[in-house]
Amino acid sequence: MKRALPRRSTLLIALVIVMMDQLSKAAASSALQGGQSLPVLPHLLSLQLVHNTGAAFSVLQNSTALLGLLSFGVGIGLILWIWRERVLPFWQALAAAALLGGTLGNGLDRWRLGHVVDFLALQPIDFPIFNGADVAINLAVLCFAIDLITRRGDSSRG
Repeated sequence: MKRALPRRSTLLIALVIVMMDQLSKAAASSALQGGQSLPVLPHLLSLQLVHNTGAAFSVLQNSTALLGLLSFGVGIGLILWIWRERVLPFWQALAAAALLGGTLGNGLDRWRLGHVVDFLALQPIDFPIFNGADVAINLAVLCFAIDLITRRGDSSRG
C-alpha cells in the first residue's frame, strides 16, 4: 500500500510552516537591525535583515500588490486542490503543504507589511538573502520531483 496523507494532515503541515515562518520573521525583525550581520554558522550562514518588495532574486521589485494577489491566488488554488483530493500521495501532500505554507508565509508579509522579511544569508557565496517560506517553497519543488520520480518508477514496475 502506498503512503498517503489526508487533507487535514496536509493542511496542518501547511499551517505549521506558516506559523514557523511568521515566528522566525518576527524574531529576526526584533533582534536584527537593517544591515547588521549576525553569524550563526561561521563562514556558512548568518542572519541579516532585509525587506524585499520583489519576488525571488529581487524579480518584480516594488510589485508588492501584484505579488500579494499572486500569493492569494496560488494559496486558494492549492487549498481547493487539497480539499478536493481528500487524500494525496505522500510526496504530493508534502509538496502541496510546503508550497501552500511558503506561499502564505510570504503572502502574509506582503499583505501586512508591504514587503517580505528576509534574514537568512549564505556566507561563502553571493546568494540572495531568504527566509523560511522560501526554503519551504524550494522543498516543495524537491518533493514534487521525488513524487514524479517515484510514480514513474512504480509505473515501470507494473
